[in-house]
Amino acid sequence: MTLQPYACDPAQSRGRRFAEPAAPTRTEFARDRDRIVHSTAFRRLVYKTQVFLNHEGDLFRTRLTHSLEVAQLGRSIARTLKLNEDLVEAIALAHDLGHTPFGHAGQDALNACMAEHGGFEHNLQSLRVVDDLEERYPQYNGLNLSFETREGILKHCSRTNAKHLESIEPNGVAERFLEHSKLRSPSLEAQLCNLADNIAYNAHDIDDGVRSGLLSLEQLSDCSLFETYRLESLSQYPQLTGRRLLFEAIRRMLSAQVYDVIAATSANIEQTQPQNTAQVRQSKPMVTFSEPMRMQSGELNRFLFANLYRHPQVMETTERAQNIVVDLFAAYCNDPTQFQFDEKTSTVSLHRAVADYIAGMTDRFAAREHERLTGQKVFITS
Repeated sequence: MTLQPYACDPAQSRGRRFAEPAAPTRTEFARDRDRIVHSTAFRRLVYKTQVFLNHEGDLFRTRLTHSLEVAQLGRSIARTLKLNEDLVEAIALAHDLGHTPFGHAGQDALNACMAEHGGFEHNLQSLRVVDDLEERYPQYNGLNLSFETREGILKHCSRTNAKHLESIEPNGVAERFLEHSKLRSPSLEAQLCNLADNIAYNAHDIDDGVRSGLLSLEQLSDCSLFETYRLESLSQYPQLTGRRLLFEAIRRMLSAQVYDVIAATSANIEQTQPQNTAQVRQSKPMVTFSEPMRMQSGELNRFLFANLYRHPQVMETTERAQNIVVDLFAAYCNDPTQFQFDEKTSTVSLHRAVADYIAGMTDRFAAREHERLTGQKVFITS
């Protein structure tokens, strides 16, 4: 497929931190995708929480299935817009590699533990995974991914951390987060992954919420985005009930959001007229919803936050999960031999090494480690 001139061309990549000969059969971005898929951190995503803990049901989303859904949505949109599909897929598959066990509950707890030691940001942690923590190659730490993939992985970054990254990689992936930077956006492929992430988790959190019994179709009628397509489904298929009705409404809702992004983004590109990736980065974000869809998506976000993420059953599980992370952090800091920390050879502080270790855990490994160190069985896991 012929790419648009403002799409990321692998032949024009800004390269890798460590130079390597080109692969004979793959583009640079396809190579990145393959390295991510074969990484240890990617495999761990299958046992990391999205909303519901892994042991709560076999059919709930995990970080792995979520990443695959983001990649599917992203590639579908990229193909129509003639952006680089391989780059979109690489970013999508890697964007959650740095997430802690127990989803946002684990992330919040680890950030609190690290408050006096630089904090914890899961986007920055995903970059640490691919830059430093994976140990697969003899020549370097990390996966040595291309600049464009790394840029997309780091979709958020505090200014403090951005300044640190910029000090070791001038004009690098963190430059756009600095106040003096002329850069306003990442590549269109990175922007697309960010929006596809939002589309994916809204849809699958509805599905998982109803599957869990914490949400009902009646409650969801308060959300105009979902209700529009539930009613549209019933208009065409009056006999639909239960899960078939839910799936059809979600399918139509997803399609509508995808088509909306394509139309709104095409209009933004037509208005901005970027001629290359440099102009994309100096422009405001162009991969967007239309304003009506943005408002409806925001309404759905708020509904899910109030009715699912803050549901008493989810909050009770959240509290227990956070206690596990806090206890593990304290235990490892008090006795670094519990996770084989060697201060003489480590390139980071003890607290950062502990955060790296905990962030890399799956839900069930974290629960088992907690039981080993404290004697407490917080969750029943298989």
